[in-house]
Amino acid sequence: MKKEVTFGVIVGNRGFFPDILAKEGYGEIKKLLKKLGFGIVILNEDDTKYGAVETWEDAKKCADLFRKNRDEIDGIIVTLPNFGDERAVADTLRLANLQVPVLIQAEPDDTNAMGINRRRDSFCGKISVCSNLNQYRIPFTLTTFHTESLGSKEFLLDLQSFAGTCRVIRGLKNARIGSMGARPSAFNTVRYSEKLLENYGITIETIDLSEILGQAEKISPNDKALKDECKKISEYIDIKGVPDSSIDRMARFAFVTERWIKEKELNAIAIQCWTALETYFGVVPCTCMSMLSERLIPSAC
Repeated sequence: MKKEVTFGVIVGNRGFFPDILAKEGYGEIKKLLKKLGFGIVILNEDDTKYGAVETWEDAKKCADLFRKNRDEIDGIIVTLPNFGDERAVADTLRLANLQVPVLIQAEPDDTNAMGINRRRDSFCGKISVCSNLNQYRIPFTLTTFHTESLGSKEFLLDLQSFAGTCRVIRGLKNARIGSMGARPSAFNTVRYSEKLLENYGITIETIDLSEILGQAEKISPNDKALKDECKKISEYIDIKGVPDSSIDRMARFAFVTERWIKEKELNAIAIQCWTALETYFGVVPCTCMSMLSERLIPSAC
């Protein structure tokens, strides 16, 4: 399972401003992301001028690189070491069409280096890039402050937050979520639309609670898998004072639930817990749900 977050990186450049800033920015962003353990997909320095994106041809090259690495890229970072060319950035994102989160970062100017050789004007460049992305209807994320240097504490916090967003989006893409039983009528807070979720590529697999409980009752008391499940539960929680019959029923429920998860290749599940399981099966599923969550299969009531 892929764990590391991989970013596609666009280094903006505009010829009117010092090219050396784009060259420096290219090196800095690569060094920072590698140091933090992120994967990176970026043009080589000899693919375009300093590996930056400034023209239509540059945009096509960068977009082609991103498309070839579509399955690896979780998010895109646009870094503006100088004003940058807003159309080239927007065209790259449109042509690549990766449908992943986009973060816009702009380097601040040094008030002691505002001469023609070091002036960035990334502040205004970021406004232009964001305006173009709005026109292209490409969603994007902003940093806490309009300009933040790559090495600043503020940007590092923003970067970690953005990486978290990318992980969530990656996890939800083509997710398969199991829905066990009907929604409890007393809780409108858990209402949802399967059609809306499907619109975003999230599939809901449903099963009636009676099917789960019926399958659980049919398991033989001598089934090795059932005994193994009882052992797992007894090692996971303190079962002192808990009747063996309750552990047995909990294990039956866990076994059938895990089999369903495996058969349907589910990434997460929701269970009709309150109060059907307690009333008609005699146990609460909290322990089983906790064990699933420990295995990175989120389980909720």
